[in-house]
Amino acid sequence: MDSRRADVRNIAIIAHVDHGKTTLVDGLLQQTGEFHVKAEESQEAVLDSNPLERERGITILAKCTSVPFKGHTINIVDTPGHADFGSEVERILQMVDGALLLVDAVDGPMPQTRFVLRKALQLGLSPIVVINKMDRVNAKPDQALDSVFSLFIDLGATDPQLDFPIIYAAGKAGWASHDSKEAGKDLLPLFETILKHVPPPLAHAESSLQMLVTILDYSNFVGQIGIGRIVNGGVKKGQQVVLVKPDGKQVACKVNKLERFFGLARREVESAIAGDIVAIAGLEGVNVGDTVADPENAKALPPLSIDEPTLSMEFLVNDSPFAGTEGKWVTSRHLKARLEKEQQTNVGLRIEELPGEGKFKVSGRGELHLTVLIETMRREGYELAVSRPEVIYKKENGQILEPTEYLVIDIATANQGPVFESLGRRGAKMENMVTEGSDRLRLEYIIPSRALIGFKSEFMTMTRGTGIMHHSFHGYAPKSGELANRGNGVMVCKEAGEVTGYALFNLQDRAVMFLAPGVKVYEGMICGQNSRDNDLVVNPCKQKALTNMRSKSTDEALTLTPPRVFSLEQSIEFISEDELVEVTPKSIRLRKKLLNKSARKRSEKDEDE
Repeated sequence: MDSRRADVRNIAIIAHVDHGKTTLVDGLLQQTGEFHVKAEESQEAVLDSNPLERERGITILAKCTSVPFKGHTINIVDTPGHADFGSEVERILQMVDGALLLVDAVDGPMPQTRFVLRKALQLGLSPIVVINKMDRVNAKPDQALDSVFSLFIDLGATDPQLDFPIIYAAGKAGWASHDSKEAGKDLLPLFETILKHVPPPLAHAESSLQMLVTILDYSNFVGQIGIGRIVNGGVKKGQQVVLVKPDGKQVACKVNKLERFFGLARREVESAIAGDIVAIAGLEGVNVGDTVADPENAKALPPLSIDEPTLSMEFLVNDSPFAGTEGKWVTSRHLKARLEKEQQTNVGLRIEELPGEGKFKVSGRGELHLTVLIETMRREGYELAVSRPEVIYKKENGQILEPTEYLVIDIATANQGPVFESLGRRGAKMENMVTEGSDRLRLEYIIPSRALIGFKSEFMTMTRGTGIMHHSFHGYAPKSGELANRGNGVMVCKEAGEVTGYALFNLQDRAVMFLAPGVKVYEGMICGQNSRDNDLVVNPCKQKALTNMRSKSTDEALTLTPPRVFSLEQSIEFISEDELVEVTPKSIRLRKKLLNKSARKRSEKDEDE
C-alpha cells in the first residue's frame, strides 16, 4: 500500500554557484518566524556558518533546515553550487522527494545547473523551476526560461518532468510570484507550490526500521553522527540498532542521541518516524551509504553511488629550514590524524599513505575541493607542503581515459584572440558560441581537466579581470597529447638571508619578483618568475658595498616594482612538477622540492640518462 505522510515535505535547493540558494533559504526562514536576529547582529546567508563559506560567498557543505507552514513541516536541504562539491549534491538528492532548481534571471542556466539538474532527473525528481534575482536591472526571465526548457530536453527529461511549475522570485527582497511582470509581496506562492507539487514522503511506519545515512557529522562529545531520512519504521532514543554496510557486514550500535531539525537548530527528540530527516549519534564507524536497521530484521537499502575523485595532490610534512617556526601542528602524526578526521565527514575525499615518512596522496573532486581543505588546516595551525595537482586517469578496454570539464566563459569581444589561442593550445574543443549584446561573447568548451590547471590566472590577465569562467565535470574521454607547460622559468634563492631592496632593484628588469625587501628566505626558495624559460639561481639578499665615495648616481633612491603576491590557489596553479607550496598559518612560500642546487643538477642528470 502507498502510504505517505501528508504533514511533511522534503526538498533540496539546487543551482549553479552564486544563483541565490542560501539567500532564498534566509527568506523562507524569516517569513516562517524560524530566524530571529538582533539588528546589529544581522547577517546574510545564515546557513553558511563556516568562515571559509562566508569569505568566499559560496556554500561548501550541504546543510539541513526545517520550516513550519500551515501545519506542515518542510525540510529544506541547501546544497553546494560548485562542481568540486558535487558529491554532496548527489547524496542529498537521495533523501528528498522534490527539488527547487534556481536559475539566475540574467545569467540563465550555467555549467553547474546542467550538472545538478542531470542528477535530479536521473533520480526521477520533478523539479520546480525558480527564476531568481528578478530584482536585477537586466533580468531576462523569458530568455532564462527558454534556456532552462532547452536544457531539460538536452538532458532527456520525461514528459511529466518537462511539465514543471515556474515561480519568479527575488530571494534577497523576499518575494515570489507566478507572473514574471508582477512582483510579489512575500514568499507565499513558493510555499504553496511546494505543498502542491512536491509529493509527501513514502512512510511505512509499521515496517522495520530502515534509514540510509547520506550526511556525516562529528562531535567531540558524542562522536560520529549519521544524518539521513527514515524510509521505513521508527526509531527511539536508547534503541539498539545495527549498521548494515554495503558489503553486508553488520555492526551493533545504540542510539545515544536522536535529533531533528527545527529552523537553524537541531533539537533532541525522544522518537522519530518514517519520513523524518534525523541525526543519530552513537553510530561508531558509520559511513555514507550505510543503512541503520532493526537488529531483528536487518535489511540494507540500495547503496549510494558516489563519483570517483578526478584530481590528486601530495601532502607532505614541511621540511624547509623554517619548519616549525609558525605552525602548531607540524609532524607526520598530526598530519595523518587530521586527514583521517577529515575523511570521516568529507565523503568525496580519498587518502592514501605513500612510502616514506610523512607523505600522503589526497584525491578530491577538483582544485577547489582540495584547496578548501588546505586553507582550513592552515587556519587550524597546521604546517605542510603540497605538490602540483595531477589528474587521475582511468583505463578501460586498454585505452587510457582522462577527466574532462564543461567550460563556459563570458568575455569581451576585444579579448577573444588571446583566449582562443590559449584554449587551442590547451586542447579545448568549442561546443557553442553565442554573442551577448554588441560587445560580449559566451563560449562553451569541453577541455581536459589537466589543461585547466593554471588557466584561471592566465584568463584573468588576458581579459584584464573582466572575464567570467565556470566549469563542471563533464565525463571521461581518451587522453589527448601532451599539453603546453608553464612558459617561464623561476628565480631560485642562492642562500639564506633577508631580501634587500638593492638586490631586487638589479633583478626586477629580468623578472617578476614575488618578495618584498625585509622578507626572510632560504636556499631553494622561489623569489620570482624569470623572463625566459630556464630557472636561474640568484642572490636576492645581496648588500650594497660600502665605499667612501659619494656621487649623485649612487645616492639615488631605488624605485621598486611592487611584488606579485599569490593566493593559495594561485600558488598551487603556478608551481611545476619539481616544486612545492609551503603552507603555514602565517605564510605561503614557493620552493623547489630539492633545495640544494647541486642535488637538483644531479637529479636532472639522472632523469636525462
